[in-house]
Amino acid sequence: MKILVTGSLGYIGSALVPMLVDRGHEVAGIDAGYFREDGGDPEGHERTETSMIDVRRAGPDVFRGIDAVVHLAALSNDPMGQLRPELTDRINHRATRRLAEMARDSGAGRFVFSSSCSLYGAANTSAPLDESAPMNPVTAYARSKVDSEKTLSTLATDGFSPVFLRNATAYGLSPAMRFDLVVNNLVGWALTTGSIRLESDGTPWRPLVHVEDIARACAAALEAPQEAIHNQAINIGRSDQNFQVRQIAEVVGRAVPGCAVQVAPSAGPDTRSYRVSFDKAARVLPGFQPSWTPERGVEQMVDYFRRRGLTDEEFRGRPYVRLAQLRHLIDTSQVDSELYWTAGVPQR
Repeated sequence: MKILVTGSLGYIGSALVPMLVDRGHEVAGIDAGYFREDGGDPEGHERTETSMIDVRRAGPDVFRGIDAVVHLAALSNDPMGQLRPELTDRINHRATRRLAEMARDSGAGRFVFSSSCSLYGAANTSAPLDESAPMNPVTAYARSKVDSEKTLSTLATDGFSPVFLRNATAYGLSPAMRFDLVVNNLVGWALTTGSIRLESDGTPWRPLVHVEDIARACAAALEAPQEAIHNQAINIGRSDQNFQVRQIAEVVGRAVPGCAVQVAPSAGPDTRSYRVSFDKAARVLPGFQPSWTPERGVEQMVDYFRRRGLTDEEFRGRPYVRLAQLRHLIDTSQVDSELYWTAGVPQR
């Protein structure tokens, strides 16, 4: 199968591409190139040949010969989404529709969309939420996922199968490492400051999933029978991996003994709180079973960054924090207010 991965240089994409190649697929990638200055390659994976193309400007030619698409490219977390909500809609939602229409018209039969459990938002129940639960997004990022799912659903045909992978909160080592994710962030604080810093009061619930397990879910969704996944949403994670943020801090504390938990002065209740059921994924994605736990993932990160000698400057630096990198590109006029490159896309 020839697969196009959008956002192929990103946190998930750089973990997914070598996995797809190892499974015998031919992979092409496109990426806007905002985060080429990443934090290195912790596992030594080579990246695919990627064309530096903004998804808003991709043309039909990128779909030539493509059998399936994994669409990861987005302004991809809540702080980035709030940078300019209308821009988040244009990149995350409207560009998704345009890509899907071109993919369908070119003959690509499957469109795996990287959605998010954050669309459940402020859940009104303590019971785990399955895919039929109401969507209650509270951020621009989450709203863009709701809108994209609804739009993609209208494009489904007998020959074009969108599937919506609602990923839990990602964590873990990736060839394009990020510290602006809750588990990774707590590990970074612990290693560089000797304390574990909470940006909320620690009570919100979050489902967690390792980045490699997200990649496995994408691969399984590409390879599943059409009738199993056609035009469906699937929560991606493990039902035993729903945690309150303070419990995540305890996991990190056990891996980095002696760390004190600190609550940031600005911390308060977080309205984003949800527990999620992941039973459906085991039924409809052949062979898919998340293998990572936060304990293993945290230990892996602690071991790697201790060996690397992670510094406070690196932890807080642009390569690891997506919003900081985007602001740098804007402030230095490398991209304009619409996040288009001002002097052409730099090549890798």
